[in-house]
Amino acid sequence: MTNNKQTLDQIIEQMKKAVQDSKEQIFEICEQTRQEYEKLENELKETRHKVSEIIKQTDEKRRQAQLARNRLAAMSRDFNTFSNDEVQKVYEDANEQRVQLVILENDEKQLREKRDQLERRLLHLEDTINRAETLVGQVSVVHNFLDGDLQEVGDMVEDAREKQAFGLKIIQAQEEERRRVAREIHDGPAQLLANVLLRSEIIGRVYDDQGVDAAFAELQDVRSAIKSSLTEVRRIIYDLRPMALDDLGLIPTLRKYLDGVAEQQSEPEIRFALHGNEYRMVANLEVALFRLVQEAVQNALKHAEAEQISVKVEMRSTQITLMIHDDGKGFDTDESSTFGFGLMGMKERVNMLNGELKIEAAKAKGTKISIIVPLDAD
Repeated sequence: MTNNKQTLDQIIEQMKKAVQDSKEQIFEICEQTRQEYEKLENELKETRHKVSEIIKQTDEKRRQAQLARNRLAAMSRDFNTFSNDEVQKVYEDANEQRVQLVILENDEKQLREKRDQLERRLLHLEDTINRAETLVGQVSVVHNFLDGDLQEVGDMVEDAREKQAFGLKIIQAQEEERRRVAREIHDGPAQLLANVLLRSEIIGRVYDDQGVDAAFAELQDVRSAIKSSLTEVRRIIYDLRPMALDDLGLIPTLRKYLDGVAEQQSEPEIRFALHGNEYRMVANLEVALFRLVQEAVQNALKHAEAEQISVKVEMRSTQITLMIHDDGKGFDTDESSTFGFGLMGMKERVNMLNGELKIEAAKAKGTKISIIVPLDAD
């Protein structure tokens, strides 16, 4: 028995060393990639500046070339009034301006291609960094698990399995959230801002070619694109953390959030009620309570197929009570598989607040979630 235990300890130590070595290698790759990212980011900034400068030079050279062609055309109409030397000088100037313009346009094309290539490389490096950071987190979970008290894990195996599964789900959820935010930024503000940058570069050309009215119209479109981008950025920030929580508190933020959800959904009907006198709480507690309501409402929207969702908040001097009820299809609370990641997360959050979570549900009879949190919770 002792030999088996020693052998097991040796295996665990070898696994811990292998995991730690892998973690260090991943971290080194992450740091090297980050350094390369910063280097390319500086190079991209410099290239964008060069693109902007050469666009100005090209536009100016295009204007000069046009003036030279106009002088040559005017001289051609009154050819007999000019000497051969004058004609040759104007012709050579027009030709020189044309050659210089061709060179500048070619340089501009090359710089634009370089800029686009750098942007693509940066996106690839950013994806590598995100994946490496995720792997470091996952390896840390494995290492910490191996480094724990195996005897205690053996005595509480069921709880350990649940917490391990929950920990892995947290990592998966964090990765999905990062991908979601990155995708929203890439598909929304990033695309809009790239469009704004491109269109801002051609405003000068529109002004030269079509006049001030056309340039002003283009500028108005650019302003509209900037407003759209700003709205999208504010929406993403609000999803990450509603700023109204800091300014207005829990109740106004809940009302605003539920109103926003109701506007986006044709059904179910969403109702909100407050019992007791509204007051402010510490910031962390307000954030936790908001997230609990948000998770419960999102679960109902995704799974309940309800016609009505009601949210009630009861504010007393010693505790806060949250009640979220829907008249949807419900579920069987006796089935352990029913408690998905959302409800598990709510359970863990309520436990951290020293609160109580009660779930009443039955198939075809809806779901009622009651949460009681004492105000002396940390």
